[in-house]
Amino acid sequence: MAETATGIGDTDHSIFIGKGEQPAWLTLGLANRHGLVTGATGTGKTVSLQVMAEGFSRAGVPVFAADIKGDLSGISEPGEAKDFILKRAKDMGLAFQPDQFSTIFWDVFGEQGHPVRATVSEMGPLLLSRMMDLNDVQEGVLNIAFRVADEQGLLLLDMKDLRAILAFIAEHAADLTTQYGNVSKQTVGTIQRQLLVLENQGGDRFFGEPALSLTDFMRTDRDGRGMINILVADKLMQSPKLYATFLLWMLSELFEQLPEVGDPPKPKLVFFFDEAHLLFNDAPKALMDKIEQVVRLIRSKGVGVYFVTQNPIDVPDKVLGQLGNRVQHALRAFTPRDQKAVAAAAQTFRPNPKLNTAQVITELGKGEALVSFLEGNGTPAVVERVMVRPPSARIGPITAEERKTIMDGSPVKGKYDTAIDSESAYEVLQKRVEGTAATADGSAGGGILGQIGSIVGTVFGTNTPRGKMSTGQVIARSVTRSVTNKVVGGIAADLGKSVGGSLGGSVGRALVRGALGGLLRR
Repeated sequence: MAETATGIGDTDHSIFIGKGEQPAWLTLGLANRHGLVTGATGTGKTVSLQVMAEGFSRAGVPVFAADIKGDLSGISEPGEAKDFILKRAKDMGLAFQPDQFSTIFWDVFGEQGHPVRATVSEMGPLLLSRMMDLNDVQEGVLNIAFRVADEQGLLLLDMKDLRAILAFIAEHAADLTTQYGNVSKQTVGTIQRQLLVLENQGGDRFFGEPALSLTDFMRTDRDGRGMINILVADKLMQSPKLYATFLLWMLSELFEQLPEVGDPPKPKLVFFFDEAHLLFNDAPKALMDKIEQVVRLIRSKGVGVYFVTQNPIDVPDKVLGQLGNRVQHALRAFTPRDQKAVAAAAQTFRPNPKLNTAQVITELGKGEALVSFLEGNGTPAVVERVMVRPPSARIGPITAEERKTIMDGSPVKGKYDTAIDSESAYEVLQKRVEGTAATADGSAGGGILGQIGSIVGTVFGTNTPRGKMSTGQVIARSVTRSVTNKVVGGIAADLGKSVGGSLGGSVGRALVRGALGGLLRR
């Protein structure tokens, strides 16, 4: 709603968050400079997140948010005019008006929302290694598997594709070692076991097709409001690395797919990352560098990232320094770590001479917060103590029946609900095995020359269409054709009519031993 004589509300350029001595506004043109919402359990972080999400939606900005406990789902239903809500609104000069927001529910497991899938190739070896907690050696072998799949033209879509390519490189370890480095079957076996663990955590449902199109997160409804995308994460949180890696993958995909826009008048998408400490726990340096890079650069793509966590010390300094919009709820200073968190939180704010920031952080009541948003020149405002405005939509979870009604009317209903099993690495490699077995049984036609050609084609990749052959396969094809032509030509000239134009058993065996013997003995 716009600013009117009846009270204070959102404007075309800012979102009203709360009120203390002064109103607290989040400027839309600076909302892509990222933010941080922190506070102890039960101090009001989820309500603050909901208030911000509602404001972005009213401004036409789509929102993606993870819902850990189910409380955020209430944003899809009208708010209730309860006494404490009416009182808080009146104290701020607001005329409370119940509202609801167009919502799409997503769920990696496909139980309480539309399924979310990505292909193995899209995830890549770095993030997969993070998911499976692989060491450097194991991550190296996984990189080799991806490289071989790429050179062989094999699509890695789901878990069985990844298992198939790992089995392939284990079988051809001796040949691959000279080109890529040591590939041991023991290491491949360890990765396969970690894949089993990931499957048991639900990874088999996440990897596959149809893969998520991120443009479906960036919708507006018929009224021009931004859609609220809620990731149902209560079950996903039981696999914290899967949760954190999935959200990091989403950020990476947004970063790679979206064009540069600089600083738009309002963000193209705002991303709320709840339980953000899970992203950084035990993250290797390579992953931390990727996180820092994505957070630093995705701003210019018009995407705002807001981390939600209990303590600001959960976020590394390099990332923390890029979070310009801050909402700090109460922290408790019961332990030395708590005291350190309070001090760290106080130091991140621009000081207010009227406030002892560190002391106030421990005294804040439920629904109160210290806020500092970026001002027009991009510098943080002086920290203020405010009461966060009440949400317009329902506070708390919705019922299963309400969720079903929303999903039945979803704009993406039917698009992702049924999995597709396309032909990919698993199927291609299975066909190769079956073709080799058929050749070994003599079922292929063409006599001995046909069998030799089949063997050469299998080993050197000459049965592969030229457009899908690697450089090594092209060279091998040329060499093989040259050798075969010379050998066959010489034998044909020597034998002439005495063999009736065909190669007998002893000559055939001599040919195999001479031309291909060294290769077949490997």
